[in-house]
Amino acid sequence: MNEAESVAHQAWRLIHGKTKPPGSLGKLEALAAQIAAAQGSLAPELDLAALIIFIADHGIAEAGVSAWPQTVTMEMARNFLAGGAAATVFARKFGIPVTLVDAGMREPMAHPKLLDRRLGPGTANFATGPAMSAAQCETALDHGRKLGREAECDALCLGEMGIGNTSSAAMLAHKMLGLPLPELIGPGAGLDAAGVAHKRAILLQAAARTPSRLEPARALAEYGGFEIAMLAGAMLGGAQSRRLVLVDGYIATAAALAALRLEPACRTNLVFSHESAEPGHRLMLDAIGAEPLLQLNLRLGEGTGALVSWPLLRAAGAILADMASFEEAGVSGKRP
Repeated sequence: MNEAESVAHQAWRLIHGKTKPPGSLGKLEALAAQIAAAQGSLAPELDLAALIIFIADHGIAEAGVSAWPQTVTMEMARNFLAGGAAATVFARKFGIPVTLVDAGMREPMAHPKLLDRRLGPGTANFATGPAMSAAQCETALDHGRKLGREAECDALCLGEMGIGNTSSAAMLAHKMLGLPLPELIGPGAGLDAAGVAHKRAILLQAAARTPSRLEPARALAEYGGFEIAMLAGAMLGGAQSRRLVLVDGYIATAAALAALRLEPACRTNLVFSHESAEPGHRLMLDAIGAEPLLQLNLRLGEGTGALVSWPLLRAAGAILADMASFEEAGVSGKRP
């Protein structure tokens, strides 16, 4: 039994002794044990959260796989900076600081609130060749690791923005998990039936370029996005610093697949916040045995699902840190 397993075992013993019927707090009890294991503490602290949004463009968007023009990536970056996007609004309501990262938009944007980690003007079109070089992929992972490791928080919420990135997510799940590609392809941000059919044809063509299964670094280089590779790195960096990492939806889960294959021990720190309405997300979650906290039919990204899960994380931590035991409260336990 490793340290995390030992702490989780001790946490469960404490949870069972709290003033409540066994199992009556449902998923929050399992979450409390996970938080204890991740922090290595039976009195976990969850006072501060932070949000990092990675923004990048995708060459595959040139193939018409999105309902939105590629210019929306940069336009949404401006919206984030102005505080008008859903994620920035939610973060402001919760008092959560936001870091915005240019991982590789088509055009550079100078702004004091935008962190420059550009790896190029978007990835290449992966229908015809690799999305990025192996060196770019490694740099993206390194940038993400550093940001995840140095974030000043107890829990790290991670978000993304990039037109075309549901196509990358589908390809990553297909190549790393072996899931059927057609079942992973959905409407993304609003494709109609004809649009989904076109997207499917393009991605099947792209899949034929490489072997059926790929190791995580090659999968990211062949089919990923700069923002997805940085997300994976941030998850690893956050886990390394014993932070809880709130994984958002479809895109973030694709990044988590890579992180888990690169460093399986990070699983203790990953909290899957919600199940996206994108059809392939449930397949991903089932394949890795992840049980999301929420089902709200979200499909926005940006870290919105991670943000709305933050209060649940705090509540779960309080079970261990603040809730009385039967003995402490002078309450009779269950009859034998």
